Amino acid sequence: MVKVTEDLARLAVKAAEEKKAENILVMDIRELSIIAEYFVICHGNNERQVQAIVTEIRDQAYKNGYTVRGIEGADEGRWVLVDLGDVVVHVFHREEREFYNIERLWSDARQVTFSG
Repeated sequence: MVKVTEDLARLAVKAAEEKKAENILVMDIRELSIIAEYFVICHGNNERQVQAIVTEIRDQAYKNGYTVRGIEGADEGRWVLVDLGDVVVHVFHREEREFYNIERLWSDARQVTFSG
């Protein structure tokens, strides 16, 4: 199951990169929470870019046979949460990311870098 979850996190990262998301961070939260295994955190510079990132993540998840359990905040484009089950993607507007700084809240989580 870990491999499938890692593949899903990779897919979210790749989709975010396609829409030029910035400062993409993957956090392994398996030891810290039961809500998910990974957080993918990134940001866009305006509401339109945030919405485009979210749309690409959603479309790629569906295209690859994954279930999108929910998307919250997409209309505002300030902090959008994409629930992919074991992977939760936080797509922020740059200003919201700086304000909420969830990386600090989850600082005990191990940061993951996917090679290749």
